[in-house]
Amino acid sequence: MATQQTRSLARFMMAPSVVLLFVWMIVPLVITIWFSFQQYNPLNPIRDGFVGFSNYALFYSNPAFLQSILNTLTLVVSVLLITVIGGILLALLIDQPMWGQGIVRILVISPFFVMPPVAALVWKNMIMHPQYGVFADIARFFGVQPIDWFGQHPMLAIIIIVAWQWLPFATLILLTALQSLDGEQKEAAEMDGAGFISRFIYLTLPHMSRAITVVILIQTIFLLSVYAEILVTTNGGPGYASTNLPFLVYQKALLEFKIGQASAGGVIAVILANIVAFFAMRAVGKNLDK
Repeated sequence: MATQQTRSLARFMMAPSVVLLFVWMIVPLVITIWFSFQQYNPLNPIRDGFVGFSNYALFYSNPAFLQSILNTLTLVVSVLLITVIGGILLALLIDQPMWGQGIVRILVISPFFVMPPVAALVWKNMIMHPQYGVFADIARFFGVQPIDWFGQHPMLAIIIIVAWQWLPFATLILLTALQSLDGEQKEAAEMDGAGFISRFIYLTLPHMSRAITVVILIQTIFLLSVYAEILVTTNGGPGYASTNLPFLVYQKALLEFKIGQASAGGVIAVILANIVAFFAMRAVGKNLDK
């Protein structure tokens, strides 16, 4: 058991890292909050000044605001459903003995290492292109009119691209949890006459519950900041059909040069992320306490 002196020494040695991390996190947040109460345009800096909550009111009254919130939540929930369910199925599949199992696992995990802009460009120009894409060739082969994914179903296209990138991560975490399941428990269940579905529902799935909650927590944090895929493929359109909250902040900051409104949107995004993370952490905590 650690003594009081040992604990004090440990706190002293960790203090510089904790202080540095705190400053690194809090300084940009404070600057963002300060700018959210200012009227600042880098193209016209003479109009600087304190405007109170006007930037928040203007950002909230933006026609794209509510649509961006809805798109953000739709993207997060949809990708989580696809990656968690798909990750469980893929983990069960590649856990089975097969020839070239190592190569298969590498291929399944490899999309996670592709940079988001590159992945978005590949899907846009080689897979989902309405004339030259793989999906268009498949549709014409079956005598069906090809779909203009980014024109007719922009949000669905973004969800597919983002889910493709995050599915390997979920698969890797869930596969690790699946392989930690005690083989004797599975053998005992088989000897008791439990079929595959019964073993999955009452043995495998409860064992993977902690890994599932961790996947949901980590992915939720990153999915709330999806931006590059939208910029490369749809640019937030048509209209605001695929504009999420981070992309709306980008539009205000770098296209309209309304730094105050963009900062207000950034603060709103931080609040939304913390609310979602709070409930996700509660879910994870309940699972880890079991």
